[in-house]
Amino acid sequence: MNANPMLGVFFHWMGGLASGSFYVPYRGVKRWAWETYWLAGGFFSWIIAPWILAGIMTRDLIPVLREAPASCLFWTCAFGVLWGLGGLTFGLTMRYLGMSLGMAVALGYTAAFGTLLPPIFRGEFASLVLRTHSGHVILLGVGVCLAGIAVAGAPEFPRSASCRRRRSARSSRSST
Repeated sequence: MNANPMLGVFFHWMGGLASGSFYVPYRGVKRWAWETYWLAGGFFSWIIAPWILAGIMTRDLIPVLREAPASCLFWTCAFGVLWGLGGLTFGLTMRYLGMSLGMAVALGYTAAFGTLLPPIFRGEFASLVLRTHSGHVILLGVGVCLAGIAVAGAPEFPRSASCRRRRSARSSRSST
């Protein structure tokens, strides 16, 4: 297979478009609790859409799934559960940290973990990351990413602490 950078740019653009626009339907449900609209969005994203897409892209979906190794299905489900927990915590991050800081924190950690966990999971971290020049560059990039989270979040911490104090003072006044 030949490398096609423009196809990569196109897929990256499509991913960015999808990532940036998935909040659009949530504007119509502003009065719902976050749990409700995340559950509705999650049900469609995690259950309905995958079966529809798998049915479209696979001739005989059920026989294909029957032929898949049990370990493959197990790890698919395990990482799906972890992805769901990540989606839940992402929603909480947006609610409590706001869009700006929440995106910096969530996407920064996602980039760091997404870069480091695959070689760790495959048992190749030491050989591919720690002992090679490209691995050192990757670690430097992850370090820069984590430093960016700290820099982006630093101005927010004093503000969020004062907001918590005001909220706490209001709740103590209302309970008396």
